[in-house]
Amino acid sequence: MTELTQEQQTLQYLAQKPALARLPTYLRLSGPGWLQGAMTLGGGSAITSLTIGAVYGYELLWVQPLSMLIGCIMLFALSHQTLSTGQRPYDAMRRHVSPALAWLWAVAALASSVIWGFSHYPLSAGMLEDIVSVATGYRPADGPGRELYLFALAIGVWMLCAFTAWNYGAGGRPVKVFETAIKLLSTLIVLAFAWVVVSASLDSQVDWAAVAAGFVPSSLPTDAAGVTTVMAALGTAVGINMTFVYGYTLLERGWGREHRELARYDIVIGLVLPYVLVTSLMAVAAAGAFYGSGLDIQGKLSPAQAANMFVEAGLNPVTGRLIFACGVLGMAVGSLVMHMLCCGAAAAALFGWAPHSRQYRLALLLPTPAVLGVFLWSTLGAYLVLPTSAICGFLLPIAYLGWLLLNNRQDYLGDDRPRGARALFYNSAMVLCIVTVLASVCYSTAVATGLI
Repeated sequence: MTELTQEQQTLQYLAQKPALARLPTYLRLSGPGWLQGAMTLGGGSAITSLTIGAVYGYELLWVQPLSMLIGCIMLFALSHQTLSTGQRPYDAMRRHVSPALAWLWAVAALASSVIWGFSHYPLSAGMLEDIVSVATGYRPADGPGRELYLFALAIGVWMLCAFTAWNYGAGGRPVKVFETAIKLLSTLIVLAFAWVVVSASLDSQVDWAAVAAGFVPSSLPTDAAGVTTVMAALGTAVGINMTFVYGYTLLERGWGREHRELARYDIVIGLVLPYVLVTSLMAVAAAGAFYGSGLDIQGKLSPAQAANMFVEAGLNPVTGRLIFACGVLGMAVGSLVMHMLCCGAAAAALFGWAPHSRQYRLALLLPTPAVLGVFLWSTLGAYLVLPTSAICGFLLPIAYLGWLLLNNRQDYLGDDRPRGARALFYNSAMVLCIVTVLASVCYSTAVATGLI
């Protein structure tokens, strides 16, 4: 009996057990959801969380959990479709919705995975520099020498990510090894930021009553920058490259119809919980340390600056810089590996390459030029972020619309098409997601381009 067959029998047996009795086994078997968590817990999530806490205190702690709830509804639908049919999402979109939409979806996923690497490699190098500085006292002086030092650190991060993605692309046991490593990394990231918050709390920097109140939606910012922050969080918790690669990681594990319930638990355990914990902890720490300081940090607070400010606010250097930097570095590295896997999946879909073929594995390395971000991001970023965000942002609700249509196609899902009250629930939830995300990207783009 194969390992996969044993797993299917285990799932059939667990289906008859109470929900709590299933959790330990579901946690052990989970995997693709953790990869989604690694992908979304990147530099964008870190900066958004720090900004929400530093600028708005505890008031907007509810925004990112709500954002993730919207995204996971769509991922539930995608997992149901993929595991019910066994079809790759790109092929399903191309055959049953629109070849043009499928092509745009794949191109946007590939482009965003390459371009956002230009910010993640400088972030990784900066965090590594802080870790080395705190641990050894060494920090090069500003100038060409420091830039070369950061570039060398970025190359080291790239080598680690490329080795991991390349071996994941081999299939089989490396897939589970990688997923286990991501589980451990995600856990360590949560513990790192929990350490920062506990340390801040012991220094009386956290108002826990206000924290509890902040998770209840009670107000919205009225300034343009605040509204943009909220709308951006609502629209980007689940990015377009995440939506593309998710279905492929499900099939990579050999999952099928018997894994549909496991996939839902997997999303909650591996994506929703780590995302909510990490972003909330970062926002709470920033609120306690920076809110009300009078500093002009709207849109200017990078993780490296935040680490120094934590120390200035009273946290010891080990917590404020070393532990914090390790957490952010873990976020960036996990995201970079997933960017590579997305490039491989998107390129293979566009050009009809077989999974794990030589072409596919070389496509994993498409984000390699992003290591130059340590030199170029400060000047190139503004020219890349706006068009990429706008294009990917507008394509995301279109991709969501494609899933809504697929969810109601008899010729695609057959007897697995939702019906009755279940269909009403899923369709209503998906329509609400589409409207919310479309509103967010329209408003954010209009603000960014000066239209309003």
